[in-house]
Formats: sequence, structure tokens, C-alpha cells
Amino acid sequence: PFVASFAPSERARAMGAAVEVEIGDIPPGGMKTVEWRGKPVWIVRRSPEMVAALATASPDLVDPNSQRDQQPPYAANATRSLRPEVFVAVGICTHLGCSPTFRPEVAPADLGPDWLGGFFCPCHQSKFDLAGRVYSGVPAPTNLVIPPHKYASDTKIVIGVGEDGKES
Repeated sequence: PFVASFAPSERARAMGAAVEVEIGDIPPGGMKTVEWRGKPVWIVRRSPEMVAALATASPDLVDPNSQRDQQPPYAANATRSLRPEVFVAVGICTHLGCSPTFRPEVAPADLGPDWLGGFFCPCHQSKFDLAGRVYSGVPAPTNLVIPPHKYASDTKIVIGVGEDGKES
């Protein structure tokens, strides 16, 4: 009984449990938000145009090749994802923990003609591209965090379990 008292409670275990999410209902260019470990996780179905926009990394990105440890090894690529059309990220700004907004439109008046879509944190003006890579000159120091995840099927992902099947 004494040793068992050190084990996490059912509630604590549930907070870290993997979450299965249906993604087949997300239209191209759309986003779904779910909760994992008490944090918002975004799932974006990128349109072919959005994926194409990521092919050429902007010279203004701080870590365009995702060399910093903000994602599992299998997501250290230009799209920062397992499949180019589906992007999964923790929806918390790496500056002070605000929640950026999804701004998929190209060249809106308030973000300028060079904006190709992405995430914008209105609190302190941090900007991230459609792969969650941070632009230089903003307060956020690193790219958005990519949680461990894998595909359970073509229309379902599991967040909190890596491609290797291990919970993280």
C-alpha cells in the first residue's frame, strides 16, 4: 500500500493519456482543436497550395530545417509532419504561452504582402508559418512544438503516441 501510494492517480494518468482524433471531417484548409495533456493541439488539413508554399523556406525563418528539438525525429522535415497535408502542433506560442490564431489567408492587410498563411500570436506579434516555424524578429524563440503522434488509419490519428507506438 505504501509503495502504491506513489503511483499517479487515475485523473493524473488520464491527463497524460493518448487521444484518438477523427481527421476525415477536416476540409482542406480547415483546422480542428483537441485537448491533450491539458493543452490545445491543432490539426490542420493543409490544401495543396499550403503544402506548395512550404516547399521554399522563407529566409526569415529562425529554424527553417527544424534542427532544434521541438518535434519528434519523424517530423524534422519541411512540413514538420508525417504526411505533408496534415499538420499537428501544440497550439501554444513558445514565447509566453499565449494561443496564436490560425491565419490561413495569403497577404492580409494586417500581416503584409509576404504572409503566406500560418499562425499569428496577437499578444506579442509572433508569427509562425504553416509548418509552425517561427519567423525571426518576433519574441517567440522557437518553432511550435509538435507532439508525438501516429496514424491509426487514414482518417484517425493518435496524439501522445509516437510513430514507434510508445507513449510519450
